[in-house]
Amino acid sequence: MLRYLVTLQASDREGLVEQIAHSVSRHGGHWLDSELRHIDGIFAAILLLEVPAAQWDELIETLELLDGVALTYAKTSKPQAKNKHVSYSLVANDRPGLVHQISNKISALGINIEHMSTRYESASHTGIPLFRADFNVGMNTHDEDKLTQALYDIGDDVVLDNLSA
Repeated sequence: MLRYLVTLQASDREGLVEQIAHSVSRHGGHWLDSELRHIDGIFAAILLLEVPAAQWDELIETLELLDGVALTYAKTSKPQAKNKHVSYSLVANDRPGLVHQISNKISALGINIEHMSTRYESASHTGIPLFRADFNVGMNTHDEDKLTQALYDIGDDVVLDNLSA
């Protein structure tokens, strides 16, 4: 079995996930992990698939024939696990460059972002624009306090919740 990360995007429409899943199944693929999103009328998917080597080319051809689908893929291997996986939720006043600041603080500590979901929202009482990031990181156990402090150093408006505690 080959292991691939596949990304797809297309104009959103009903039945698209079923078409993709049917194609994977029909070619003997195993759907291991995924993120599926609808953003501003566009469907975007990230899929981790295991597929028999003899079926891989046919699966890609089938996916490429789906109406309006653009795709990329890369062969993967199983990553080495870090000692600890931690989930956070961060809220701050929205401003340009915030994702860069967050990712810079995390990267400077040698910590890997494994998953990140961000969104813009308005504070319910004031309407102030807020930025929210929910993310998971893989790190060594002794880095947790350093990461927490580094994220608070971004600004006085940062509210950080460790969802793993």
